[in-house]
Parts: sequence; structure tokens; C-alpha cells
Amino acid sequence: MASENTSGGPKIMLVAGEASGDQLGGRLMAAIKRQEPGARFIGVGGPRMEGEGLQSLFPMNEMSVMGLTEVIPHIPHLLKRIAQTADFAKSEKPDAVVTIDAPDFSFRVGKKLKGKGIPLIHYVAPSVWAWREGRAKKIAGFLDHLLALLPFEPPYFEKEGLPTTFIGHSAVEERHDGNGDRFRANHGLDANKRLLAVLPGSRNSEVKRLLPVFRQVIEAIARKYPDARIVVPTVSKVADTVTEEMKSWPLAPIVVATDQERHDAFAAADCALAASGTVSLELAISGVPHVIAYQVNAITGWIAKRLIKIDTVTIVNLVLGRKLIPEFLQENCKAKNIIPVLDALLGDNPTREQQKSGFDEACRMLGFGDRAPSEKAAEQILDIIAKK
Repeated sequence: MASENTSGGPKIMLVAGEASGDQLGGRLMAAIKRQEPGARFIGVGGPRMEGEGLQSLFPMNEMSVMGLTEVIPHIPHLLKRIAQTADFAKSEKPDAVVTIDAPDFSFRVGKKLKGKGIPLIHYVAPSVWAWREGRAKKIAGFLDHLLALLPFEPPYFEKEGLPTTFIGHSAVEERHDGNGDRFRANHGLDANKRLLAVLPGSRNSEVKRLLPVFRQVIEAIARKYPDARIVVPTVSKVADTVTEEMKSWPLAPIVVATDQERHDAFAAADCALAASGTVSLELAISGVPHVIAYQVNAITGWIAKRLIKIDTVTIVNLVLGRKLIPEFLQENCKAKNIIPVLDALLGDNPTREQQKSGFDEACRMLGFGDRAPSEKAAEQILDIIAKK
């Protein structure tokens, strides 16, 4: 369905399939409107995109299905939605179609629109540098342009003839306006009290797998620093599980689940123990020294080890080309391995400043301090439309 804007500007179709894509889409729509106030939007999105004026063709959460066993029962409906989205584009004839992440859905839509005279742009390059490099050639066969978040990604696609623009990582666009003094005051922590952030993941499966290991780490830290405290920034869907599991933990965990308290906690924390994911980049942007620990089930880990070509899972390490942030993955995700490294970061140790200096370098490489990634993406999309 179309947005309420009925002016004569370009008509752009956006398709997001999950919450992270909705965040990107919302910022992209706002940036396009700043550069081209008459722009009109159609497509599929969630609350952030709807807040910018999109009336979604159908509820975006219908596509947010994770895992093989969860997907199988939904395949017929997902295929129907893919066909519906492509048919909608054909009937509306937008000036461009921008698919956002969610490659399993987005690329199937894109293939159906190949050769229909509509520029096809995809936002967030698939991680071909990590596994299945052959995907680059496949998507070059139907996409017209790719917007990449990481500086080393364009060559993988350009060698296959797909124009690719590095715009910067979306995490550098988030406002990290945390107030550490406010957090400490709100929770009765004096300025000298050591504060360790613990982030066990955003999915129940992650939390349940990592919390036992993380608890052993915290018990050891508590023996050395009995007056320290821990803060646990989490998300609403796992907050109850985390709170219940941590009731008997030492160092009186402070569980927070709002964005503002999360940013305040980062600003107040001396260092962090975190699950793998975008949170590592959030911590880096906030200047929080940290270590990464992660486990998946044994079968998934065995398969991943044979498919994945990289030796680090952390974006900062990938961008820098060196292992600045220590990682404890799979069989190495053991408390005895993590404790001495985290202890060093919590104390007065040179590795703290080494990490902070590396964070500054990585964030600059990812676009921090430059124009916002959404502004660059909007400019590129509008330029492609202008050249049709």
C-alpha cells in the first residue's frame, strides 16, 4: 500500500523482513525525505518504517521466522508473500525497489523482478567474505546496485560486475548519548565502584547456553572484587529469564531493558563480558573494553567450522585485520579461559587503553564522524533513480 504522501516525487518501494531491517528502513526513509521531500514510499516494513509514513503491504513479522524447524511449516505462506510482493512491484511500477537485509526473502523477490525495468537495490551485503563466496556472482545476476556496511566488502561484488557502494555501518548512526553519572546516581553506585557489564545475548537459546559460563566468571570476579557490581543490559523478550536466572548471582546484578538505560550503563561500565553480535560494535562505539564469549550447539558449531572462512566473528577485529577483542568461542568458551582476560580489563592494565585506541580506529573505518550511513544510502538511491 502507498504512503499518504501523494506528491509528484519519486515512488520508492522498500522491503524489510525483520526488526533490524525495519530500523535501517526507517532511518533510510527519513534521510530520503530530507533530500527529496516529495518522495513517496510503498512496500513492506515494521513500526519504524510505518512511523515514517509507510503503510505495509502485510505485517512484516510474518517473515521473521528463524531456524529450520520454525521455517518449514511457514514455507507455503512465505512463498505466497514473496509472490505477492513481486506482483505488487510489477503493478505499482516504482522508480526503484530497495530490499533491506533478510536475503532469503529479499533475493527471491529480486529474482522475480529481474528484467522488469525497475532498478533493484539491496541494502546490507551478504557476508560472502565469511562463507559461500559464490553468492556474489548469483546476486550480481539480478541486482543493479548493492549498499555495503563494511569497507572491505565492495571488491567481492564488483569483481562479479555488481556496482557496490560502502556507506558505513548502521551502528555508528545510533545515538550513544549515555550518561554514566546518571546511571550510577540512579543505582546508588559511587564513582569509584567497579562496574562490569554482562550481556548474555538477545535470544532465549543464547541466554540459557551462556549464563552458566558467565556465572562462573562472575563468581571468580566477585572473589577478587567483592565490592564490584554488575549491570545486565538486555532486551524485553529475555529480561524475565535473565532476571530470574541471576537472582542468586553475586555482585547484585542490575538488569536494565530500555535503550536509554542501556546507553547509560555502557557509559558507566568499566568493561564488559558479551555474547557475539552487533553488541560488540555498540560497546566499541561507547569505548567499553570487552571480551566476547559464545557457544552454539555442537552440530551447528561443527558445520560452521567447516563452512566459515574467517578466524574471528567480531566486526571490529574484521575491520582492523587483527584480534583486538579477545574471543572465546565454542570449546574455548570456558570460565577458566575468560577469567584472567576479563580480570586484566577490569584492573589497571595497558590492554584497556589498547582496546580503546583500536575502537577509535575501527569506528573511523566504519564511517563514524563522517556523514550518516542512511544519508549516503539515500543519496545513492536517489542518484540511481535520477539516472534511469
